[in-house]
Amino acid sequence: MNKFKYIFALLIVIAIVAACGNNTNSIPVDDFDHEAQALIDNDSLNSFFSKHYYDADVDSLKTLVDGALPLSRDEKLKTLNVTENEIDYKLYYYENNIGNPTVDKGFPTTMDSVFVKYKGFRISKTDSISPSFDGKQIPIWFTLNAVIRGWSHGLVNFKNGDNVTSNGPITYENGGKGILFIPSGLAYRNTYSGAILPNENLIFYIDLYDFVKDTDHDNDGVPSSEEDPDGDGDPRNDDTDGNSNPNYLDTDDDGDGVLTIKEDANGDGNPSNDFSDSANPNLPDYLNPAIK
Repeated sequence: MNKFKYIFALLIVIAIVAACGNNTNSIPVDDFDHEAQALIDNDSLNSFFSKHYYDADVDSLKTLVDGALPLSRDEKLKTLNVTENEIDYKLYYYENNIGNPTVDKGFPTTMDSVFVKYKGFRISKTDSISPSFDGKQIPIWFTLNAVIRGWSHGLVNFKNGDNVTSNGPITYENGGKGILFIPSGLAYRNTYSGAILPNENLIFYIDLYDFVKDTDHDNDGVPSSEEDPDGDGDPRNDDTDGNSNPNYLDTDDDGDGVLTIKEDANGDGNPSNDFSDSANPNLPDYLNPAIK
């Protein structure tokens, strides 16, 4: 009897291994050519732009018709050059309104928290748009360091709006409004994500209502966007004390046992402008373990 139980268990293990081996959602091999895919994505997006136009009357992208201005010739379509993981990408956005708020906070950074309404679509091949795979008809908060990089780099080109809510639903006016066209390399790359297939380019209609200027994720007195000591523009990869906790999430950036927010010698609430070490005059105290 036990012999049959062991055989049965072995068959189950073999079946599970076989199933995992055929799983299309498995992690892709590391040697995928992301640089080549970036070029393919850009060609596909440009083909899409030549076949579609923006219909302002219905606030929607449409298949090109006679007399309509294709996106490829529309001055409101902007191009951004973005480098991620040493790969160069072209990110596109359609600028309906940059935003013209009464209280102008400027533009968010790639580390700020934003309050947005959005709707997402997949570009099927180069000539069609899928049904919406995701969308929020009410605003929702996101932090731009924790979303796909197309959002991180796209949303920073729009401004906040004005909160005109009285007694009804939350209402904003004059905020940024546009459409993001995101190559797969700045989205989900060569992996599946729900309804999104590997290497699919995406479209997001976005409304930026508000954002937290100088978002400080760890509340240490230094805005997350400024916790970038290596100066590469990406605070997510800076870890001064090597504790596997990036500075923007680390309340003691230099690991000296004194909280960053306490390393504020001049008492102005900003630890990043305190320099007490004459031997390292350009190193702020909160990144200098020799100063406590």
